[in-house]
Amino acid sequence: MTQRPEGLSAYIAVTAAYWAFMLTDGALRMLVLLHFHTLGFSPVQLAYLFVLYEIAGMTTNLAAGWIAARFGLTSTLYAGLGLQVLALLTLTQLDPGWTVGVSVAFVMIVQGASGVAKDLAKMSSKSAVKLLAPTEGGGLFRWVAVLTGSKNAVKGLGFLLGAALLATLGFIWAVLVMAVVLGAILIAVAILMPSGLPKGRKGAKFSEVFSKSANVNWLSAARVFLFGARDVWFVVGIPIYFYAVLSDGTEDGNRAAFFMIGTFMAVWVIFYGAVQASAPKILRAAERSEDDLIRAARSWAALLFCVPAALMGAVLMTSGPEPWLTITLVIGLLVFGAIFAVNSSLHSYLILSFTQAERVTMDVGFYYMANASGRLLGTVLSGLTYQIGGLPLVLGTAALMVAIAALTSGKLQVQSSEARS
Repeated sequence: MTQRPEGLSAYIAVTAAYWAFMLTDGALRMLVLLHFHTLGFSPVQLAYLFVLYEIAGMTTNLAAGWIAARFGLTSTLYAGLGLQVLALLTLTQLDPGWTVGVSVAFVMIVQGASGVAKDLAKMSSKSAVKLLAPTEGGGLFRWVAVLTGSKNAVKGLGFLLGAALLATLGFIWAVLVMAVVLGAILIAVAILMPSGLPKGRKGAKFSEVFSKSANVNWLSAARVFLFGARDVWFVVGIPIYFYAVLSDGTEDGNRAAFFMIGTFMAVWVIFYGAVQASAPKILRAAERSEDDLIRAARSWAALLFCVPAALMGAVLMTSGPEPWLTITLVIGLLVFGAIFAVNSSLHSYLILSFTQAERVTMDVGFYYMANASGRLLGTVLSGLTYQIGGLPLVLGTAALMVAIAALTSGKLQVQSSEARS
């Protein structure tokens, strides 16, 4: 079928809204991580700041699929953007005079609200692709890859933006500026959003969010361990390790470390997003059957396992932070990002391929609930493993989780033509 102009317009509007959200999401994560690290928070305490964010993502995705099916995709998209604005404004009330316990509890609650907002926006955007994308010529994979890849590139810019705002404006003013900008974008998107997305159906039942498809369930399980393997080093381990290596303890040294860490995280996510957007070409998706792509999920996960395993070996070979090790980690993590991006993009395509149009929000919500579960697992283990065993244990845990993801992906079954219709 040929894509309708209003469908393309709706896709562009949804993508623009999602970009704006992810820019603030990335900036907020970097702001919180670096700001509280300079206040003396331990790796485990830093991980706690993001725990409720991930728990909220799990519960939100489970409910968001039903909410979108009941009230429409635009409603959940606007709700996500609006809630993020409120979370940012609330964070400006953080008082430096509070005790550590009160500060942690306050930021955890605000981050939880931000987690709800992020997953409302994500589920809406990803579900919209299934409904708006052209069906011929691998159109679904291309549109999924563009949305997901560009989103991660924008989030990478957010990491850099967060570090830059922290170094120049300070924590409170940085958060306030982001709230004002995102609020203006929300108003613009709400005014300009064309028709093309479903309005919801009154008969949608919450019990429908639990999928009866074996492929949806196995893919969701693989997603748990794939994203756990990323966040176990991404959330706390690597940023804090690089801070220890790069900062000399002075104010100027801390600022320089902020910029270098923010730049690396930004480059990593932007590079990861660019590879995601190119995944259909890398996989030659237009020339391959869906069955071939299902089989590819396991082999790409197995390839990913080699990277953290090799990096763990490199760290164990040294007695302390050395320049060659830092360079090796940077290059190795970029390689991890490229292979991880292909895995992630392939998963994002397969979940939309496995589901049917009438229950797309349900299956996508369930799938991203699993995604959030993996991030939660990785977030908790990131601080815990770094505090217990340092970088070697962080990277070893990542390798183990990728191995489990590869084994789980091997459970995916090729589909009959009837199942795809």
